[in-house]
Amino acid sequence: MDSFWEIIYSNLRYSDWSTILNWGWYVFIIDIPRFLILEIVVLFVTFRKRFLSKDQWHLARKRLMNEFPLITVLVPGHNEGKHLHKMVMSMQKQTYKNIEIIVVDDGSTDHTGIIGRSFEERGLITKFLRSEIRGGKASAANLGLKYSKGKFIVHIDADSSLDNDAIEKSLLPFYVYKNLGGVGGNLMVRNDDESLTATMQYLEYQQSISISRIVTSSLGLYKIISGAFGVFPRKVLERVGGWDVGPGLDGDLTVKIRKIGYDIHFEQSAICNTHVPVEWGKLAKQRLRWSRSLVRFRLRKHYDIWLPNKNFRWTNFFSFFENVFFGLVLDITWLIYMLRIIIENPEFLLFWLPFKYLVYLLLYFMQFLICLLIVKNKKKYLSKIIYVPLYPLYMGYFMRIVRTIAYFDEFFFYDSYKDPWNPQKTSKKAREFGA
Repeated sequence: MDSFWEIIYSNLRYSDWSTILNWGWYVFIIDIPRFLILEIVVLFVTFRKRFLSKDQWHLARKRLMNEFPLITVLVPGHNEGKHLHKMVMSMQKQTYKNIEIIVVDDGSTDHTGIIGRSFEERGLITKFLRSEIRGGKASAANLGLKYSKGKFIVHIDADSSLDNDAIEKSLLPFYVYKNLGGVGGNLMVRNDDESLTATMQYLEYQQSISISRIVTSSLGLYKIISGAFGVFPRKVLERVGGWDVGPGLDGDLTVKIRKIGYDIHFEQSAICNTHVPVEWGKLAKQRLRWSRSLVRFRLRKHYDIWLPNKNFRWTNFFSFFENVFFGLVLDITWLIYMLRIIIENPEFLLFWLPFKYLVYLLLYFMQFLICLLIVKNKKKYLSKIIYVPLYPLYMGYFMRIVRTIAYFDEFFFYDSYKDPWNPQKTSKKAREFGA
């Protein structure tokens, strides 16, 4: 019996290349240019520019330290008691010291209240606030904002912890660039060894999230400052009215900031270590929530981004276009494309699926090597190379199927308003007001 590789080689050798190009044109026309060639070019230009402007960044640090503004670290959370200690300890080790820490307990039913008050009494945090009735993450964040005093607001998730210099690094862009309305930090998975699910997310955060945000930020298309770690000038948050009801409230806030004329920046050197789901079911639920927000906010709430009006900006338009095209449009196109092959040319799948896997394996392996050049912990990252063969299956099938389900759910059933992640009473009001 021929081996798997012999079958692939035989099919490749004798295949009709016009058939391959007919069914797989998008791999060569869209995916490879977008996710490899463009990324390499933009990364090279970005890091070269950063190197040549290092004196400007040194000067920015001097200005920051001379001004030494008060920074508010705002931590809203629901049932996050088990994560608070690691978060608080990371705050104590920051190189930037003029900070206040406000923890907001959004109606937790665990020991968050006891733990938070204990930290406040011991002086490890500045203020602990508790809402007895759960109002949702946006409500908790806005409550904390009212009590904050800092010039800049650092919003982090309770299940995250920051590298020692993360706050300092996240503040520097405000002293380098003009007209910045927000800075997003770089997320790393801290519990990557707990399961295969977490390990695959570790690779995803490095290859598909971190690299993508460096590229889109450099092109002016950066579309979401993650709620796990984002920094905003107080005056900007107050101008846009703080956070609106989620889920997807971090992307919504980013859009609101962009719409009033501010730029946003991704700071790759400001590292936030975050806790990710360790079970496939929980990961699917998280990504269903994330993906529904694309339809809810980019096609419904902020539809005016697509229209020529007095606030129209091409960078906002192309930011939305990039997000919707490479997310929603191509995912739905992929579904139709797979159905067409099954109906019109099912025998081609026996060749195409393995061949496509090999192409994407090569693509992701090259992305892995690119990440290896810039990632901070190279030894840890290199140890994950044995999982790269699983990555095309994880991104190409698991994630794509989850996203496609989410888009249909939100288009036809408005499922983001039914998600238990947010209290039903606030989701009901949000839908009434079109938020």
